[in-house]
Amino acid sequence: MAGSHDYDYVEAGTVDVKDLPPLDSTTNKIMKDEFTTGLGLTVLYFIFIFSIPVMNWFAPDFAFKKIWGGMTVTWFVTTVVMMAMAFVIAYVHTTLYEKRLKKYEMTNK
Repeated sequence: MAGSHDYDYVEAGTVDVKDLPPLDSTTNKIMKDEFTTGLGLTVLYFIFIFSIPVMNWFAPDFAFKKIWGGMTVTWFVTTVVMMAMAFVIAYVHTTLYEKRLKKYEMTNK
């Protein structure tokens, strides 16, 4: 049934940031902590990603050494290690976020 909704329909439009009310202090603190955590994990990931071309440049004998089925160390690090790194970063970020929420829930009770 096109057009029927089980919820209050809100017309799409634009919102000016200046028109939004300020965040409450708890949400503001959570968002700042989230930004700090995200920025730190992003910097860590970029350091690992940037280490691959550095390894290729300064240690080519090691970087292009063949391992399983002709895969080089560089490709192994780029594919397997970086994928594992992404999962670890997601786990750390989620765990820290849940701890942060529990902390703020305890202080607001």
